[in-house]
Amino acid sequence: MSDPKPPRWLKPVNKVMVGLQKLGIPMGPPMVLTVPGRKSGQPRSTPMTPFTVDGQLYTVAGFPKADWALNARAAGTGMLRHGRHERPVRIVELSAEAARPVLRAFPVQVPVGARFLKQAGLVDKGTPDEVEALAGRIAVFRFDPVS
Repeated sequence: MSDPKPPRWLKPVNKVMVGLQKLGIPMGPPMVLTVPGRKSGQPRSTPMTPFTVDGQLYTVAGFPKADWALNARAAGTGMLRHGRHERPVRIVELSAEAARPVLRAFPVQVPVGARFLKQAGLVDKGTPDEVEALAGRIAVFRFDPVS
């Protein structure tokens, strides 16, 4: 199976969400991650929905080879914003094995993310078993605080 591509509406919606966050208007649980672009070095921002597993903050890339995930992987650090609150984070990509329990928790904690995986054709029902099986195919990152 080839890697699915994001829907056309995603970039414009992401721009609106990033703009609202910059104005200090949080839009529910999504946050905005800003990292330098891996080629340009220019700041690149994308909305995401981090979630907590065992006291650690994680996020999941909804598409294999997503640009923001490639940038996050290359940068290793970034800024995480929710409304007017911004904090620096270290970005740690998990191995496939370490990602399994996090992916298993994802559809329970971020149901909209599981629906996104279904729409992309990565899973059929979005069950924890199906999402866990994506380990090694989609990126999973942990956000560590920078002291």
